[in-house]
Amino acid sequence: MMKAGRMLALLASLTGGIAASQAPELAQQYRQRLNGALEELRQVVADFEADAARHALDREEALAVYDGAEVPFLRDRGQSIRVVIARFEHLERQAARLVELPDFLRPMAVLVDPDGRVLKGAMDDFEPAVPLTPHGLAWTASGLLVGFGLFRLLAFPFRRRGKGAIVREQRR
Repeated sequence: MMKAGRMLALLASLTGGIAASQAPELAQQYRQRLNGALEELRQVVADFEADAARHALDREEALAVYDGAEVPFLRDRGQSIRVVIARFEHLERQAARLVELPDFLRPMAVLVDPDGRVLKGAMDDFEPAVPLTPHGLAWTASGLLVGFGLFRLLAFPFRRRGKGAIVREQRR
């Protein structure tokens, strides 16, 4: 029969492996949502720029018109479109970064600089998947190692000293 410590180490390793194995799938689902959000925001920004162009304005000139408006509603609307444009540009950079990275590193890019709304949506609708890709298996293996390492680290203060250490102390 397994000792309790070995059973806990196995449980910690499996938990780490299972959790880490889902990182590539989360990155995949995040990327799909990111591309959907990017497509919608691209249309909003394009419509804004087209409206501005019909009045012989570029983006910045149109935003300046909003900023200089007497009516608070229009100034607020200008700030809203600035937020939309900034988010659009951030999502564009992140989408490009996800395309450039090797599959194995995509989960790290999601964790480093996620869009909060896209990540929340991906997490809310997340469906686990069996990691059959090479990068999925690599994440599983790294999770197993991290889980085992964390267990060893947390269990270290509680380990019993072996018989050899007790015998050496008795000889002194």
